Amino acid sequence: MSDDVAKPAPGDASPSEGEPRLPGVGAKDDHGFFGQPRALANIFGVEMWERFSFYGMQGILLLYLYYSASEGGLGMEQSTAAGIVGAYGGAVYLSTVLGAWIADRLFGSERVLFWSAVVIMLGHIALALLPGFWGVGVGLILVALGSGGLKANATAVVGTLYRPDDPRRDAGFSLFYLGINLGAFLGPLLTGLLQSNLGFHWGFGLAAVGMAIGLIQYSFGRRRIPDVAREVPNPLPRDRRIIAAVIAAVAIVLIGVGVLLGLITADNLVTLVIAGTVIAAIAYFAVILTSQRITSLERSRVYGFIPLFITSVGFWSLYQQQFTVLTIYSDEQLDRHILGWEMPVPWVQAINPIFIIILSGVFAALWTKLGTRQPSTPVKFAVGTIVMGVAFLLFLPFADGGKNSTPLLWMVLILFTFTVAELLLSPVGLSVATKLAPAIFRTQMVALFFLSIALGTSIAGLLAEFYTSVNEATYFGVLGAIAIAIGASLFLAVRPVLALMRGVR
Repeated sequence: MSDDVAKPAPGDASPSEGEPRLPGVGAKDDHGFFGQPRALANIFGVEMWERFSFYGMQGILLLYLYYSASEGGLGMEQSTAAGIVGAYGGAVYLSTVLGAWIADRLFGSERVLFWSAVVIMLGHIALALLPGFWGVGVGLILVALGSGGLKANATAVVGTLYRPDDPRRDAGFSLFYLGINLGAFLGPLLTGLLQSNLGFHWGFGLAAVGMAIGLIQYSFGRRRIPDVAREVPNPLPRDRRIIAAVIAAVAIVLIGVGVLLGLITADNLVTLVIAGTVIAAIAYFAVILTSQRITSLERSRVYGFIPLFITSVGFWSLYQQQFTVLTIYSDEQLDRHILGWEMPVPWVQAINPIFIIILSGVFAALWTKLGTRQPSTPVKFAVGTIVMGVAFLLFLPFADGGKNSTPLLWMVLILFTFTVAELLLSPVGLSVATKLAPAIFRTQMVALFFLSIALGTSIAGLLAEFYTSVNEATYFGVLGAIAIAIGASLFLAVRPVLALMRGVR
């Protein structure tokens, strides 16, 4: 968050000469949205509709890729289709790094948020209107870039609505988190319903409409956003902007040439994304650890983050299979019949957001009650990864079954376990990244956590390729055991990891 001086908003009392303008100033007496600043409603709305469009599209994407032409799909091999979905998911989180950089160095968070929403809408329009693989290629690239930019900056913009000492801050972020999960819940339900009754492109079109609604309502409320959200914290010097533009142009040309020469294909796309993410993560760690501007204490804490990073990768490589393996499994083996009516496949992805909405408050109350007695971050990471492994083992009783062989209630149990695992690891991930970050590398450490999600998501796509070639008992059993082993290893190493973290729990 920027500490730069912001311009007074109309009607605000001007700060005294020389007094810094704090984020959220002027919002102290604004309680127009459930006791929160009215601007939160607009950010809540754009994030809710973005998640609606994102999860709505993702709920039908894999099916669109591997369903036959007679079913309205593109007829791809399941393994290749799953790899594309994994590579796309990884690219979204890679784009958060780019979105944060553009905001910090060029345009400010609020502007990047707005134009990212525009790019997302255009991506969904491309999926809805452009035929075949052209629509997929153009649409997914635009949605990935836009979602990364919006995801990286929406939280920062919410933070500017409050003074640092505003007691409403945590409640405001809880409302914001509710918006995310409302969108994630409603998106697959409605796009899945349209896809089942009218076709895939109607579902993609609804995702575009949802993003358009979010963008329109946000546009009307942009004037309420504090000016500090539009400031550029670390402006890129004008002479270096040309260099950055040249690098971006060269990268685009190289990617285009790679596609035209057949070096980048649908079959190897996920592998290339994994390789790029690994290189980026190693480079980030190297830059931070070799910097002469950090103290020995800060360097130790960065080393302490490495086992958490590795564990996070292992966790997300299983968790993100909700959008690959779980979709195929639900399509082919899950009994989705309820009183004679067959539930659309994408509706399965709406189960997890319901549990998140219900359980996030339970976990928050639990950690608050335990206070200083709550488990340390490494313990939460370890247990979350072990629980994720257990979730995969829960597939074993019905593995390799035929059509309608898995009861819907059993899938609900599996997704409940997914959610418990997520709430043990995901909410504390960004928090611990900021706690362990050296003062001059706070943004980069947050980017590293996003890179762990990007890498795990891409690996989830690669692993899904094996799902179609080995028996399910082996697949779920081996991956579940590996996740449990990773979590157990971190659990056994809690003391040395905490020693490296130097007082951060």
